[in-house]
Amino acid sequence: MGWIESLQRAIDYMEKHLDEPVTIEQIAKQANSSVFHFQRTFSILTDCSVAEYLRRRRLTLAAQELSATDQKIIDIAYKYGYDTPEAFSKAFRRQHGVSPSEARKHVGELQSFNRLVIQVNLKGVDPMKYRIVEKESFRAIGVKREFSLRDGENMTGISKMWMELNGDGTSKEIAALKDGEIDGLLGICTDYQDGKAMDYWIAAESSQQAPKGLMQLEVPAAKWGVFEVRGAMPDAIQKVWKQIFSEWFPSNQYENTGTAEMEVYPEGDPYSDDYVSEIWIPLTRKM
Repeated sequence: MGWIESLQRAIDYMEKHLDEPVTIEQIAKQANSSVFHFQRTFSILTDCSVAEYLRRRRLTLAAQELSATDQKIIDIAYKYGYDTPEAFSKAFRRQHGVSPSEARKHVGELQSFNRLVIQVNLKGVDPMKYRIVEKESFRAIGVKREFSLRDGENMTGISKMWMELNGDGTSKEIAALKDGEIDGLLGICTDYQDGKAMDYWIAAESSQQAPKGLMQLEVPAAKWGVFEVRGAMPDAIQKVWKQIFSEWFPSNQYENTGTAEMEVYPEGDPYSDDYVSEIWIPLTRKM
């Protein structure tokens, strides 16, 4: 099964089970993917988490049923996973701007989030710069924190982590330990813990032993796809992540191995249009 077909199969599975409980593990299984990488790919391509997609689609269908049927509001709430009418009403108003009873009376406008269909446009107009690097295992020294993968909590937490370490000088302490081939601070995603949580490191490649207050990580040997990112953070790197998954992977013979991924941030002004950073993804050839 191809990569796009696998992702669409997972979306079709979600659509089929909108009116019953479904777990992220069951969804990711449809795409033959780990939970972490399915969630990551889905959010990069759609700008929406899996949980948010399910919530939006369920509330869209609930609104349609409220408008077109005389089914009791409490029954519709239970059907789409809400234990109480109060919880359903709160979520419904947040999405649609009106209450369920107002929707039944056709008061106000409703928001419809339509079913996703994955379409990939392979374009040569905006070329991507990348190289393939064979690299032996290496040591990274830095700070590690665990983040929940629920509802994109990891993305919010990682941003706060960078702000904290930049603000208190820890990132400069880590940068001073650099003595390896990779010239820059590393943001490393690893140890995905069955899709429920992940470890994130802000680190540097170093042959030294970790000083007090810091930790060390052994990054395994891998064949890496190294993608150039040119432009101001965070928009530039988010754009390239989306290109990698929507354009590069579907048209190449490689797939993600599912181990550590890295972003490399060299010295310089990360908010400059001329800033150059990198994305490192471990690769294996498609079977």
